Amino acid sequence: MERSTFLSVRPGSVVVLGERRYKVTHVLGLDAILAQNLETLAMERLRIAQLTSVHPAEEAGEAVAAGKDIAEISEEDWAEAQRRFDAIKPLLDNPMRTREAAEAKAKEAGVHVATLYEWLRRFQDSRHLSCLIPGRRGPKRGGRRLSKKAEAITESVINQYYLSNQRPSPGDVAARVVEECKKAGLKPPHPNTVRNRIRELPRAVSLRRRGRRDEARNMFQPIRGGFPGADFPLSIVQIDHTEADIIVVEEETRLPMGRPWVTLAIDVYSRMVVGIYISMDPPSAVSVGMCLANGMLPKEGYLADLDVPGEWPVWGKMRVVHADNAKEFRGAMLQRACEQYAIELQLRPVKLPHYGGHIERLMGTNAKQIHKLPGTTFASPAARSGYDSEGKAALTLREFEQQLVDYIVNVYHQREHSGLGLPPKRQWEIGVLGNDEQPGIGVPDIPADPARLRLDFLPYVMRTVQTYGIQIDKIFYFHEVLTPWINAMDPSHPKAKRQFIIRRDPRDISRVYFFDPEANEYYTIPYRNVAHPAVSLWEVRAAQRRLAEEGRKHVDEDAIFEAVQRMRERVEEAKHKSKKARRQAHRVRASTGGASRGSGKGKRKSPAGPAEPSGKRLPVENDTNAAVNTDLAEDDLFSEPVTAFDDLGVER
Repeated sequence: MERSTFLSVRPGSVVVLGERRYKVTHVLGLDAILAQNLETLAMERLRIAQLTSVHPAEEAGEAVAAGKDIAEISEEDWAEAQRRFDAIKPLLDNPMRTREAAEAKAKEAGVHVATLYEWLRRFQDSRHLSCLIPGRRGPKRGGRRLSKKAEAITESVINQYYLSNQRPSPGDVAARVVEECKKAGLKPPHPNTVRNRIRELPRAVSLRRRGRRDEARNMFQPIRGGFPGADFPLSIVQIDHTEADIIVVEEETRLPMGRPWVTLAIDVYSRMVVGIYISMDPPSAVSVGMCLANGMLPKEGYLADLDVPGEWPVWGKMRVVHADNAKEFRGAMLQRACEQYAIELQLRPVKLPHYGGHIERLMGTNAKQIHKLPGTTFASPAARSGYDSEGKAALTLREFEQQLVDYIVNVYHQREHSGLGLPPKRQWEIGVLGNDEQPGIGVPDIPADPARLRLDFLPYVMRTVQTYGIQIDKIFYFHEVLTPWINAMDPSHPKAKRQFIIRRDPRDISRVYFFDPEANEYYTIPYRNVAHPAVSLWEVRAAQRRLAEEGRKHVDEDAIFEAVQRMRERVEEAKHKSKKARRQAHRVRASTGGASRGSGKGKRKSPAGPAEPSGKRLPVENDTNAAVNTDLAEDDLFSEPVTAFDDLGVER
């Protein structure tokens, strides 16, 4: 059975704290449980955010993350997993489901009810979509298997002939498949086999491709003009960005650096802020992913790192994430990462701003608070008249983040919300624990593998493993764990080299994360030359542009790092004169661990250097919200559009 991606803290669940196992007996509140120590049988009060579902003994090998990577799942298998999830979703949403309801859904899906219950069990055990991908295909008792060529012909006829405006009947399609197979000298499938293939198609896709878009919209798209279904915590979350109305200063010189960007996610039901991400750079797919990861994870450590008092008892998987049509929300990888965790990503129709009303109001509320801070730019030049924003600027990026998070946790969450008639935290508490008038949904499950959650929301590239290791952007990476895969051949195409999934954090590319397809684990791979400094992807791309402008035809790794060092030296010389240079200096310190975060009241320590080659699985950097430069071309990795609301003719 696959390891669950979320940890249940409901009564009866087994959890781990330190080296001890406990059985949950009672939920005491939003952030605490009563549990029985399974060794001593003593009852103890435990904080939910400190729990884990993995025994420490299992972590001795320092696994980064386990399980099949979502990027290596084929489109066909992913589509089948989505079809299966669509079949069980109404049952998941209805805890009072009946056998009759299950049988009806099984009939719609074209499977036996026992198969539907198996899909339901697998998803409830693991809580992620990839558990529903088909197993290895092979002959099944009582069934027949088409040859690859006959299967390809069947799929081609269905795609090109059935899914067209001509709307042929399943019988016509079966006849066309038989005809094409005979022409190819193949044994044709039985007509019922073709009909079953057609029946397996997602209903919404069939209607749209067969010229019935209006019917598909009415049946499958959400009702526009409101948010039906936002009636319990995390049912609908809105996310958006804004450039904060404040000038922050550079940490060392305390000179103005510019306006930061804030990414926020809000729970529509309770108005609680779910997640936050703050950066000096414009929004990107990375900032969206990091905000969502921050939203799903417990925030006890995050508050301690910022030295902010109070409680922020919000974590767990969102059901729907609602965003605007900006390109950072339309990436294929972001869409698949959301699907992996059964999160539905919906995009706001263009020219309909009321769709984002809750997040817009939250941004406005925060802006009023920011206008009280030194260095504010206010909402307009007229309002700023006579106020020297740069001259009054006093807060660093970290200090600004402290102020904003402190306000959210200890003022906004605690104060009565005009739209609710009670504080957001109280509304959240009612939704989770219930009251005399309504039952609660229970404490949300917490992510069992935070490192893997973050990795799933990071961009990736595909690379072969050579004798020198891995090369990305002309920078080399190596570790002994790569040795078995040197010059490995693709098992599906024996004449081609095998490509592997490599994920990386653009904020610090001194290490990448290699997915081992046999171990189903990620391994941290450092620079091959560990003497090179930690750099951001932005610095590397800037250095490559600079070298190209200088006419360098042959650029290697050493030339890139030499150019980065020259750029850093120039920035240090210029940062007293230029805001742009100070922003660049901030990016440098962010990639080397010297800016934007702290531990307690001191500054954050620089991250440890690359681990010595040991063959062990290595840990992922756990900083979820470090300052990031994302003014990069990595957004190209997220360039395929999500098609929610595509019938509206979205324009940018």
